[in-house]
Amino acid sequence: MRRDVIHSLLVANRGEIACRVFRTCRDLGITTVAVYSDADADALHVREADLAVRLPGAAPADTYLRGDLVVAAALAAGADAVHPGYGFLSENAGFAAAVQEAGLVWVGPPVKAIELMASKTRAKELMAGAGVPLLAPVDPAMADEDNLPLLLKAAAGGGGRGMRIVRELGALPGELQAASAEAASAFGDGEVFAEPYVERGRHVEVQVMADAHDTVWALGTRDCSLQRRHQKVIEEAPAPGLDDSLRERLHEAAVAAARAVGYRGAGTVEFLVSAEGRPYFLEMNTRLQVEHPVTEAVFGLDLVALQLRVAEGEPLPQPEPPQPSGHAVEARLYTEDPARDWQPQTGTLLALEVPDAPGLRLDAGYTGGDTIGVHYDPMLAKVIAHAPTRPEAVRLLARALERARIHGPVTNRDLLVRSLRHPDFAAARLDTGFYDRHLAGLTAPGPGDPATAALAAALAEAVRRTAPARAARTGARAEAVRPAALAEAVQAGALAAGGPPPVRFGAWRNVPSGPQRKRYRGEPDGAEHEVAYRTPRTGAPEPYDAPGVRVLAVRPDRVTLELDGVTRHFTITTDPGADRVYVDTPGASYTFTALPRFTDPATHTAPGSLLAPMPGTVVRVADGLAAGAAVEAGQPLIWLEAMKMEHRILAPASGTLTALHAVPGHQVEVGALLAVVQEDPAPAPVPEETA
Repeated sequence: MRRDVIHSLLVANRGEIACRVFRTCRDLGITTVAVYSDADADALHVREADLAVRLPGAAPADTYLRGDLVVAAALAAGADAVHPGYGFLSENAGFAAAVQEAGLVWVGPPVKAIELMASKTRAKELMAGAGVPLLAPVDPAMADEDNLPLLLKAAAGGGGRGMRIVRELGALPGELQAASAEAASAFGDGEVFAEPYVERGRHVEVQVMADAHDTVWALGTRDCSLQRRHQKVIEEAPAPGLDDSLRERLHEAAVAAARAVGYRGAGTVEFLVSAEGRPYFLEMNTRLQVEHPVTEAVFGLDLVALQLRVAEGEPLPQPEPPQPSGHAVEARLYTEDPARDWQPQTGTLLALEVPDAPGLRLDAGYTGGDTIGVHYDPMLAKVIAHAPTRPEAVRLLARALERARIHGPVTNRDLLVRSLRHPDFAAARLDTGFYDRHLAGLTAPGPGDPATAALAAALAEAVRRTAPARAARTGARAEAVRPAALAEAVQAGALAAGGPPPVRFGAWRNVPSGPQRKRYRGEPDGAEHEVAYRTPRTGAPEPYDAPGVRVLAVRPDRVTLELDGVTRHFTITTDPGADRVYVDTPGASYTFTALPRFTDPATHTAPGSLLAPMPGTVVRVADGLAAGAAVEAGQPLIWLEAMKMEHRILAPASGTLTALHAVPGHQVEVGALLAVVQEDPAPAPVPEETA
C-alpha cells in the first residue's frame, strides 16, 4: 500500500472551513496554503495560512470554482496535497481527478465514489441495489393529485438550490422550470427529479469514516432538522428520540452505502425519517460536513486529522470507532435577517466575541474588522457546545450566544437563542417544518427592555461628548462618572464649570442643564425610542422623567443603572461612521441607529418603488415584464441572487408597472431602485340607490 506523507496542504476553499483545516494542520506540523479571490484578499483564512495564492476575480465561477487555477496554485506554492473543504469543488469528480493527475494527494474519497454519488438519481438506483431504504421516485409528467405534495430536487447538487415543494398540481410546471433554472445556474446541470414530500419528516444523518484497509466506521447520528430554505441552522449529535433499533438500522444502511461505492475518508449519509419512524435515503455527501464538530465533540475525534491519515494511506486507529460521550449542539451564525425572508446582510463586522468556557467551541471565518461581502455564503461562524446531557448542552449554547458581542450587520443570533429555548426544541419535537410553524413567534419583539438600553446609550454619548473638554480642564483621563463624587467636586470648586458651554445655532438655544432628547431606531425591527436626560452642574447625565431609574456610574463605554432596586450593566460600543450604537447586557443585545432631530426630505421615495433589499445580481425578470405591464399584488417580478441565495421581489399591489430599471446580469447596491408599480385606483363606491 502506497504511503504519501503530507508536508504541505492547500485548502481549495475559504472562510470558516479553510481556517478549521489549517488548525489541524498546525497541530500536525503541516505547512498551510490558502487560495483567495480579490474579494478575499484580506480574509481570515488568508491571514492564517503560511502561504497564499491569488485567484484573480471575485465571483466564485472565476475563482474558487476554477479547478485548473486551484491546481496551478498548489503546484506554484509547492503543496503536495489538496483538501477541498465543503462546497465549491468538494464533490467535483473532475477536480479530484485533476488534483491526482498533477501528482498531488487528494484528501477526499475516490473519484469513482464521487461520480457514483454526484447524481442523486443515479445514487438512489445504486442504494436500492445495496438494500438502503428509499422513497419511490415520481415522474413529474405522470404526477396527479394523489402524489402531492411533491419535492423537486436538483440531481447534481445540494444546499437547497433547485429545491421546491409543490402542493398544487397546477403549480408543478412553473416550479419545475424554476427549479431547473436554479439548478443549472448553481451546478451547471438543470436535471431535476421529484419524490414524495414527507410532512414533518426529520433530517437525520450518519457520519462515516472509511480507510483503504476495509474498515468503515459509523460515527453515530446527527439531527439537522432545523432548516431554513432547506439549509441547516442547528445540528446536534446524537439525534435525540431515536430508539436503538432505528439507530442500528441507520448505522447499517450508512455502512452499506459507503461499501457500495468503495468509499474512503469522511462522508455523510443523509436520511429522512418520517413521523412514524421510517428512514429513507436522501443522499450521500462525499466530503466533510459543516456540522462535523458535533460528532468530533461526542466521539473525541479530529475528523480532519483522520482525513489526512487516510489520505496518507494509513489505516484508521482501530477496527471499531470509540465510544461516544455526552451531547453536542451546533448553531450556525449567519449575517441574515430571519424576519425579512432571511435576507443576507453585508457590511463591516465590528466585533465577533463569543465567551470562552469549558465545553464551548467557536469555528469562525471572520473576526472583528472584516467585511462581509455579497459573493459568498453569509455564515460568520459556528458555535458548538458539548456537555454530559442534551439539556445541559442546549443551555450552554443558548447562554453563550446570548452573551456574545456581535456588532455590524444584522445576524440570526436572536433566532438561534429563541430556537434553542423553544418548548418544541427542548422536548426534541423536531422536523424540517419547525421554522415554517414558529418563525413569526421566534422573530417577534422579545421580552427585553430596549428603551432602557437606549437610555444607557444616550447617557454614554453625553459623557463621551463632554469627556474631552473635562479632561482638558482637569488633566484627567476619561473615567466613570459617579454622580455623588462629582457633586462633591463641584462643592469643592474643582469643577466649577461642570459642562460644555451652551451650543447655539439659528434661533435655537440648547441649554445643557435642561432636558435633552435623543431618538434611536432599533435594528432590525425598526422601532423608534425617544429618551430624555439632563446634565446638571455636576456634569453627570441623569435620566429625565424616568421614575425607578438611578445612575450609579457612566462612562463612554459602560453604564451602570439601578432599575427598581436591581443593578444592571450596559456595555456601549459606537460605530460613528454609521451613526450606530451597540448595547450589550448579560441577557440581551441591542443595535440602535441615532436619528436626526429633523426628517431629511431626500430620504423619501415615490410610492410603489421597489428597492433592492440587499446588494446582489439581477438574475432574471418576469417573462414579458416591461413598463406599462399590468401586475398583480404578490406577483414575483424580479429575482436577485446574493450570497448563494435567490430572492424574489414581489409586486406590492395590483396596478401598472410604470418603470423597470432591473436588467439581468447587472449588480445592484442595497436600496437601488429596481422598478415602480402604480397602484390601481380603488373603484368608486356605487350609489346606494343603484346598488
